[in-house]
Amino acid sequence: MRSLPLSARVSRKARGYLGKVRRLARSLSAHYAHPDDTWAAAQLTPREARVYLGMDARDREHACRVTRHLLRDHPDAAPEVVAAALLHDCGKSIRPYRVTERVLVGLVPNRIARLLPFGPLAVRAYHPELGAELLARAGARPRVARLVARHHHAGGDPEAALLHHYDDLE
Repeated sequence: MRSLPLSARVSRKARGYLGKVRRLARSLSAHYAHPDDTWAAAQLTPREARVYLGMDARDREHACRVTRHLLRDHPDAAPEVVAAALLHDCGKSIRPYRVTERVLVGLVPNRIARLLPFGPLAVRAYHPELGAELLARAGARPRVARLVARHHHAGGDPEAALLHHYDDLE
């Protein structure tokens, strides 16, 4: 796999950060979040749906947008990839964020958060692994948990890389 030219990488990162700024603006209040929970639950097993519904409404709305963008470009995506897109941030549900934490933590790149693993930064940094553990304990499909665990660090897994791409754009 060839790496992208520098200009393409910079452009992709800029689009990703613009998306994060938009998401942070929407995340100031859960009142403004309108996830499509009925549609999402239909894509999940009952056990996965319980985990999904345990997520903050803002994270559920983000997950629905990520999943719909993925399906727009990949309508034949495997059901486990769709479920992982809906659940990719479920690890954040283990510790509720206050508004200021949500905004500040969202501005910190994941690499830096991993260097400062305390409180909300630890959840930000390790939410993929925490989410995979949560899903495994809940009885989710193993492939879904694996994709959630790898959605920030795909390590050559094309499906996890796909999740990371659409998460980054949103």
